[in-house]
Amino acid sequence: MTNQNTLPNTQDSENLGAAKPRAVLSHDVSKQGFAGFKIFDKYDLSEIVVEDPGLKTVINLEPKLILKSQGRNTQKFGQTKVNIVERLMNKLAVAGHRGKKHRIILGHSTGKYSKNMKIILETFKLIEKKTQKNPVAVLVKAIENSAPRDETTAIEYGGARYPQAVDVSPLRRVNLAIKHLIHGASDKAFNKKKTITQGLAEEIIMASENNGESFAIRKRNESEKQADSAR
Repeated sequence: MTNQNTLPNTQDSENLGAAKPRAVLSHDVSKQGFAGFKIFDKYDLSEIVVEDPGLKTVINLEPKLILKSQGRNTQKFGQTKVNIVERLMNKLAVAGHRGKKHRIILGHSTGKYSKNMKIILETFKLIEKKTQKNPVAVLVKAIENSAPRDETTAIEYGGARYPQAVDVSPLRRVNLAIKHLIHGASDKAFNKKKTITQGLAEEIIMASENNGESFAIRKRNESEKQADSAR
């Protein structure tokens, strides 16, 4: 009788070892195909380059078909794992926030993913039509231009409070830039003839051109001037 628990012969073990390179090759092929992937099957992110060295690690341009993380990235620095377009859409849902209060209730801004993302996609269509460029690249340039480098904080010394200039962390720079872009677009569309889509497209284009009429650019200049005076 033969023992069924015997080890496989040398030829079988060589065949098992030869199967590993095939799995690696298939993985490499899948990564090559992933390079040309487009978000919503419309916009290619592989050609976009973040020029600001301080923002390269916090602006996520990973391509996905549907940008919907469903709130999974709640750990520290989890925002860096969320695509920048999705972060813009998430901020659109709280466009009525001013300071720490939800001051204005806006009908076009809700917590519904499909409605908010539809506004973003229509905005991208307008940007592409006006600039003849990739709208995500225009958005990244707008964030780079409108992200403040310095701001002020209050320090208490001897019973008195003084403003002190501080550097802004890269993650906060992106958060402030996105917030100001959304607030500027919301102000352009609130009780105006413009829609939120037109206001957001106009705000992003002006910020990408470093135009002083942009709300986000004005807020950046204001923050940096206050920091200069508090050094």
